[in-house]
Amino acid sequence: ERVRDLFLVGCWTGLRFGDLSRVRPENIQDGFIRVIQSKTGDRVVIPLHPVVTSILEKYEGQLPAAISNQKTNDFLKEIVKLAELNDELHISETRGGIKRTVKRQKWELVSSHTARRSFATNLYKSGFPSQSIMRITGHKSESAFLKYLKVSEEEHAKLLQQHWTKNANHLKIVG
Repeated sequence: ERVRDLFLVGCWTGLRFGDLSRVRPENIQDGFIRVIQSKTGDRVVIPLHPVVTSILEKYEGQLPAAISNQKTNDFLKEIVKLAELNDELHISETRGGIKRTVKRQKWELVSSHTARRSFATNLYKSGFPSQSIMRITGHKSESAFLKYLKVSEEEHAKLLQQHWTKNANHLKIVG
């Protein structure tokens, strides 16, 4: 339950596991989490989503205590397998310098970092500005950020379709 709750906080904050496990009550004030990222040394400020607020209430103003990243990943795989997220995916792996395509079930691919990728991808797909997402995730370059996202060709096409629908009155033919 603690692993699940911490994963959900990661999905709504975009923090890396190491940063998430270091958040203390003094980092949480006035509806925001404020932390210095261990990887970059950058300060990030993240608003509290209602899901995060309810988890904080459940744990009396703190995040659930973290266990090791390896154990967290083991438990996450178990949780996702129980949720029957077992779609078969074809992914590319490189082993010994040889690239090959292998079949994996979705639950096998989940880790604590999935929360961070989900945060960034879901915000991006909702139309939230990339530059603002990058300020929260701590990505320095847009090219690195865009590689980080998991958005299919069909999802990109749907984003364009939504953009056109939303801005239909502002689009003009120019010559």
